[in-house]
Amino acid sequence: MLKLATLLFVRQNKIDLIKLIISMQQQSDIKHIKSISQLARELGLPAPLHPLIMLVDYNNVSAEMILKGQKISLDFYKISFKPTFKGQTKYGQGYYDFEEGGLAFLKPKQIVFSPENTGNYVGFALYFHQDFIRNYPLGKSITQYGFFSYDVSEALFLSAKEKEIITNLFASMAIELDNNIDHFSQDVLVSQIELLLNYSNRFYNRQFITRKAVNHGIIISLDNLLDSYFKEENTLKNGLPSVKYISAQLKLSQRYLSDMLRSLTGLNTQQYIQNAIIEKAKEKLSTTNLSISEIAYELGFEHSQSFSKLFKTKTNLSPLEFRQSFN
Repeated sequence: MLKLATLLFVRQNKIDLIKLIISMQQQSDIKHIKSISQLARELGLPAPLHPLIMLVDYNNVSAEMILKGQKISLDFYKISFKPTFKGQTKYGQGYYDFEEGGLAFLKPKQIVFSPENTGNYVGFALYFHQDFIRNYPLGKSITQYGFFSYDVSEALFLSAKEKEIITNLFASMAIELDNNIDHFSQDVLVSQIELLLNYSNRFYNRQFITRKAVNHGIIISLDNLLDSYFKEENTLKNGLPSVKYISAQLKLSQRYLSDMLRSLTGLNTQQYIQNAIIEKAKEKLSTTNLSISEIAYELGFEHSQSFSKLFKTKTNLSPLEFRQSFN
């Protein structure tokens, strides 16, 4: 028995060591850019007038200076604007043809893959550090802009009128950054960033609505996924379906899926899953003789009290009261 325990201990240590080595190798593959000044050097550009913000026109960047085919991690925010993007682009689970350009958002420490093809580097990119906005209300409210947690494939694609608005905003920021820095520069730039984010919020909401065909397909896939999860009794092995699991199966970021569902159904992903659980519970309560505890267990709850509490919250009835209403 002692020998077996020793072998298991050694085996676990080897597994942990292998995981550590793999993790270190993955980290070593990442190009970590700590400051905007470092990024300017990497791109062969002059040092920015302000060390915490920079607007890059990629038409002015030599192809030889662009980081190609690398994993990159930035210690600051990035907003990319491609005014003349054309082609078929992945959108959710489907594809869509866009001709008017788009916006993509990255938060600090988010790892991205730079394209091998330098032709993908067109348009503009705004880079700004958290410290640039820290002493402003935006320093706290920026976390409320969920699109910084979206995947690149969930970019914001713009109509012609929307592109004109964004183009003018980027042009205004470029003019402000080209001027000599004064006491008002930071106030003006922070207000321009906030305006850009608020417009992006509005345009994303429009995108959720106007892409109903694509989004309707995602909701159907979500319903089928939840139905299969319960039918195949995954709840007995894995417990309740989680937002993380559902998002991964649909190949969407958790934040994008929740924002899309909230826009179209008024519910975030967690609430949508809970409603599906309640519907499945109602089915079992009305068509089987299983006890409340047995139903809770089959649905993936560790404790029947948690199931009863959720059911009461959603229906204003206890599971027993709901069952009795059918008798």
